[in-house]
Formats: sequence, structure tokens, C-alpha cells
Amino acid sequence: MDGTHRSEGSFVVLQAESVFSKMSCNRPISPITKQNRNGTNLMKLIGNILWFILCGLWLGLAWAIVGLLLCLTIVLIPLGLQCFKIAQLTFFPFGKEIRFGTGAGSFLLNLVWILLFGWELALGAIIAGLLMFVTIVGIPFGFQSFKLAQLAFFPFGSTIVESRD
Repeated sequence: MDGTHRSEGSFVVLQAESVFSKMSCNRPISPITKQNRNGTNLMKLIGNILWFILCGLWLGLAWAIVGLLLCLTIVLIPLGLQCFKIAQLTFFPFGKEIRFGTGAGSFLLNLVWILLFGWELALGAIIAGLLMFVTIVGIPFGFQSFKLAQLAFFPFGSTIVESRD
């Protein structure tokens, strides 16, 4: 091995380094591959509009009406408030996430909720989510249905917040 081979080898290394330096993040990224908040927000908006038109309006109104009827009876106001929380997520679920609270009060109230009718509501949302997974277009809606199933199972102590992504 003499100096010419080393210089050719270093030439290849220098050439490869220059190719990789051109691929660095210093150059502008094309709008197609760029993940920006505007594109994400646009997709959430489109998802929410489609969800609202196809099923969110009717499901949300049903939850709100049940919540109103439960609030008319003074004893069941806590259950009615949880129905309003579920209705809020049902209208526009894209871009929202559920944060579950802890505590003995939340646990006991969720236990009563589950025993009375929470498991039926969650099961209905899970079945609807599985049916939405039949088509590729329905997969994002299936995930939203699973999110509703979580909230329908454990509504007490949970809060709905905007997602961070």
C-alpha cells in the first residue's frame, strides 16, 4: 500500500462527506415531507368535520340529552355532568386526549358507573371502533371510538385536554 491508494481512499471519504453534508438539515425541507403544526391541525380539522357530519352530531346530542335528563333529577346530577363531558368529546374527538385522575372518590364513582351502565357504553364504542377498522379510511375514526370507550368506562376524575402533537 503506497500513498496513492491512501489518497484515493481519502478522496472517496471526502467525496462521501461532501454528499452527506449536502443532505444535512441546513437546506430547506420540502413542504411534502415537513411535519408542521399547520398540516397536523388541518388533518385534525378535516377529521373533526367528517366525524361531526357522519356520527358526532347524533352521538353528541344523544349524550347531551341523556345528561340533561339525568340533571333534571337532583340525585343523578353527577352522572349527568359526566354525560356532558362525554358529549364534549363525542362532538369533536380529533386533537383531544383524556387524562385520567386518581383518587378514592373517582375510583368509587367509576365503579358505580361501570356497574350501572358504563360497561355497556364502552362495549358499544369498542364494537363501533372495530367495525370502523374494516376499511382503511375508517381506521382513524376507529381510534377515536376507542378513545370514547375509555371515557365511557372511566368518566369520573378524567379531563379532556388538547393533544400536544
